[in-house]
Amino acid sequence: MGQIWQLSATEIAASVRSGKLSAVEVTKAHLARLEQVNPALNAVVQEFPDAALTAAQKVDAQIAEGQDPGPLCGVPVTIKVNVDQVGHATTNGLKLQKDLIAETDSPVVSNIVKAGAVIVGRTNTPAFSLRWFTKNDLHGQTLNPRDKTLTPGGSSGGAASAVASGICAIGHGTDIGGSIRYPAYACGLHGLRPTLGRIPAYNASGAERHIGGQIMAVSGPIARSISDIRISLAALAAEDARDPWWVPAPLEGGAYPKRAALCLTPDGMDVVPEIKATLRDAAARLQAAGWQVDEIDAPPMRPAADINAQLWMAEMRYGAAELIDRENEADARFVFQQMAKRSASVDINGLLDALQNRATLVRQWQEFTQKYPVVICPVSGTLPFAQQQDVQSEAGFEAIMQAQLTQLALPALGLPGLSVATGYSGKTPLGVQLIAGRYREDILLAAGEVIEAAGPPITATDPA
Repeated sequence: MGQIWQLSATEIAASVRSGKLSAVEVTKAHLARLEQVNPALNAVVQEFPDAALTAAQKVDAQIAEGQDPGPLCGVPVTIKVNVDQVGHATTNGLKLQKDLIAETDSPVVSNIVKAGAVIVGRTNTPAFSLRWFTKNDLHGQTLNPRDKTLTPGGSSGGAASAVASGICAIGHGTDIGGSIRYPAYACGLHGLRPTLGRIPAYNASGAERHIGGQIMAVSGPIARSISDIRISLAALAAEDARDPWWVPAPLEGGAYPKRAALCLTPDGMDVVPEIKATLRDAAARLQAAGWQVDEIDAPPMRPAADINAQLWMAEMRYGAAELIDRENEADARFVFQQMAKRSASVDINGLLDALQNRATLVRQWQEFTQKYPVVICPVSGTLPFAQQQDVQSEAGFEAIMQAQLTQLALPALGLPGLSVATGYSGKTPLGVQLIAGRYREDILLAAGEVIEAAGPPITATDPA
């Protein structure tokens, strides 16, 4: 069987359910792995091994009584520190929130527990979950286990680092501007940003979000296999009345034509040759499996990215600017200043215009995905960034923003996106992004499985 911490979530759930492994045995193996590698990575920043073992014992007791604990039966999972988990601080990487102890579980945590998973720790995020890098003054910097000179991504960099190093089988992440898809890409993993309303979310410890956060921020899984993404999506998507945006959409949406659009340079964005070659390789894998792939331009992305910036920055200026001053973290301050320069303040008319224009863009994309159920495009225009590249200079920050067009556009559209790992350039991870119509995660997973099957397997690694 090999090392337990190398097993997929799907394998673990089946083994625990059948009695081949106990949940306690699995949990102990992953806690030992955490103790072994986390000091070098700083992926998990809140640990509670006794509570994890108690949860595992509960799973084993359910199985002994002939019950099915759920689709994530005994699977070790991590939770990002920006969502509520009762008894733990929802820090969001902030010194200001180091004592903000959650009194209730968020829907994400509730659904994970109801699905039989075992939470083995809480993972790092940059301050305010604001960057594609993971470092803050409260918890410190997280490293990429594939290559410590590269960012592990952000803002769910701790989650991706934990999954890539075998601390957990599934990492919970959040995404308002690429914070699931990019860390998965940077760490050589798969990551799903689901459709708005697919996975319920709510933090009782904080204020209600403004409209930008409400319609763009989602939670989703990061994992080493598409099958693990599939079972974790099923678990996370369970109904929770606390989220008014949750939609009871079926996980399987019916027949669709196996037709994909290959978009090498969306809206003319600069894309390095290695990424273009990776995109063509993914397209060839689909073609070999009977898919029709046409190289064609997709609907606009830049206007959607602009809307993302308008809505997000309106919320940040109104609700977070004063907190950024009080937190007084140099990196967060610099990033916020650069983002503010790129997106001018908008009045109420500007916000209304942004929402009006969003409807037009979503309609265009919905019509396009009727003809092309899958869009293949870059996760990023470049290979994963060097550590802390965004705060080295204003020019460097701007180059990063240009490379991340597809990360920023998708949240404003509310569409699902799947980051699929495809292999390596040397030791640097490669991957592609798949986009589908609303609530068609099933199509993304089907296409992702084809691309995954034709590439090298993803394994957990020792810190580089």
